Amino acid sequence: VQLQASGGGLVQAGGSLRLSCTAPGNIFSTHRMGWYRQAPGKQRELVAAFTSFGTTNYAESVKGRFTISRDNAKNTVYLQMNSLKPGDTAVYYCAATRMMQTYWGQGTQVTVSS
Repeated sequence: VQLQASGGGLVQAGGSLRLSCTAPGNIFSTHRMGWYRQAPGKQRELVAAFTSFGTTNYAESVKGRFTISRDNAKNTVYLQMNSLKPGDTAVYYCAATRMMQTYWGQGTQVTVSS
């Protein structure tokens, strides 16, 4: 299963980026979609995700700054990132999860300069 993530890059603190992730239709419609990130020397952590009920969860560190959304017609999930901070620098991964199974995208680098 291939999840195609894009949209990373280099941005100054306070700037914005939007990440996109496209999944195969049979995966997108049956799995919970979300975004994770991993900074150098740190464990991968949840950034934002949809729950089984269609609601959203966010890491405390990104609440009010990041927004996860989806376009079901395009099988695509987005992560709008505003007011970026150097601490947001990481490789961001798209994930599709159902029960104990998770598919991962290839990761996209986000670098926020101070």
